[in-house]
Amino acid sequence: MCWLVSIVVVVQVALKKQWVAQAGLKIKSQIREIEMKKTWATLVFIGVAATTALSAHARDDKLLMPISVAMESSDTKEKLDSSIKYYFGKQKTPKVVQKLGNYASNKKTNAFGKADDVACQWAFLSAMLSLEQRAKELGANAVINIVSNYKKVEMSSETEYECHAGAIMAGVALKGDFVKISGK
Repeated sequence: MCWLVSIVVVVQVALKKQWVAQAGLKIKSQIREIEMKKTWATLVFIGVAATTALSAHARDDKLLMPISVAMESSDTKEKLDSSIKYYFGKQKTPKVVQKLGNYASNKKTNAFGKADDVACQWAFLSAMLSLEQRAKELGANAVINIVSNYKKVEMSSETEYECHAGAIMAGVALKGDFVKISGK
């Protein structure tokens, strides 16, 4: 009988050790899970803080750029169709024979690592190409009264267009009236 009691005690001790080991593993697992949650919470907090800080300090500079420089660039001369004429602001135009409608273009370009003037010229050219495409669709031979229209705020000028440049994007918004003018 004594040997039976000894076996029972040994089994109880072994089971207790196994239970303690399992409980220890469970506790260790729970501790790891809590540590992971803390790590993720910290990473999320850092990400939100960084995003907020970058947004608060995001650059959005309003620049007034010369139309003449943009229109005389080799890219603009090469890509814009010379059969369509462009008149900015209140520039005098030949007689308007037919009005065909108006259109607004809002174009952005990658400005990362580029000088503001270069990025603005690319955005300007993209906006002009958009106006050109619309003119062709409507059968217009001129776009008149072209104004900057950034965030739907008009800025009319015969000599300058408005460009907004940031650290990673630059944008130009233009709108104009599509017409057929005499002499074409």
